[in-house]
Amino acid sequence: MLLGAVVLVAVLVWAGTDAVLTGLAAIDAPAVLAALAVGLLGALCAGARWCLVARGLGLRLPFGTAVADTYRAVALNSVLPAGVLGDVHRAVAHGRTDARGLRAVVLERTAGQAVVVVAGLLVLLGHPALLGGLLPGLGVGAVLLLVASRIPRVRSLLAPFLADARRLTRRTALAVVALSLAATAGYLVLFVVAARTAGVTAPVGELLPLLVVALLAMVLPLGVGGFGPREAAGSVAFAAAGLGAAQGLTTAVVYGVLATIACLPGLAVLLRPAARAEPVPC
Repeated sequence: MLLGAVVLVAVLVWAGTDAVLTGLAAIDAPAVLAALAVGLLGALCAGARWCLVARGLGLRLPFGTAVADTYRAVALNSVLPAGVLGDVHRAVAHGRTDARGLRAVVLERTAGQAVVVVAGLLVLLGHPALLGGLLPGLGVGAVLLLVASRIPRVRSLLAPFLADARRLTRRTALAVVALSLAATAGYLVLFVVAARTAGVTAPVGELLPLLVVALLAMVLPLGVGGFGPREAAGSVAFAAAGLGAAQGLTTAVVYGVLATIACLPGLAVLLRPAARAEPVPC
C-alpha cells in the first residue's frame, strides 16, 4: 500500500496535478453510466466464468450467487490494499465446506488475469517502444515466478490447482477465455471513456496500446484500487507516444474514479445479510 502511494505521489510531482483536477471535474453523467454498465458486464462475465470453473470441478454454483459475490469481491478489491483481498474473502467463504470451492475461485481469477496479460502482450508486440518500457517489470516478475516455482513448498501448494485445471474440458476452457476477453474489452472501453473525459482526442487505434499498458500495470498487487502503478504506466506510455505524461496521468486517474464507481453495486451486496448459497457437489 505504501509503495503504491509513493509511486502515485512521484508521478503527480513529475506530471503535475492541474490536468488531473481538470479531468476529475469533467466526469459527467454519461461517463458514470458507462462505468456502471462496464461494471455490470465485468460482474456478469466473471460470475459466468466462475460458474463454469466450479461446474468443471464438480460443484454447483448458482449464477446469481456468483455475480453477487463477484460484485462484493470487486468492491473490496477497490478499497483494500493489493487489489486481491476481496477475492481472498470470496475464496475462503466458498472453500469452507469443500476445498474445491476455494480452488475454483483461484482458477477463475487466475484465468481472468492471464487473459489480460497475454492479450496485452500480444497487442504490445506491435509497439516495441512501449514493450521496451515494460521489459524491466516483466523481467522481475518472470524471475520471481521462476524462483517461486522452484520452491518445494510452493510446488506442493500448486499441485492441487494444476490437477483441477487439467480436469476442465476444452469447451469449458474456451468459454472461460471468451468471457475473459469480453470483460477485458469492457475495461478497455472504460479506459477510452476515461481518456475522452480527460480531454484526450487521439484516435482510438492510437490510444488502445497505451491503455493496454495501464491495464497491465493494474495486475500488480500494489496500492489500493490500482492507483499508483496504473498512473505511472499511463504517464510513461502517453509520454512515449508523444501525447504528454500529463494526459496519461489524467486518463489513468479518471479511469480509477470511474472503476470505483463501477464497483458501487457491490456495496449493496456487502451490506446485505451474510446468508448465501455455497458451492455444493453436483
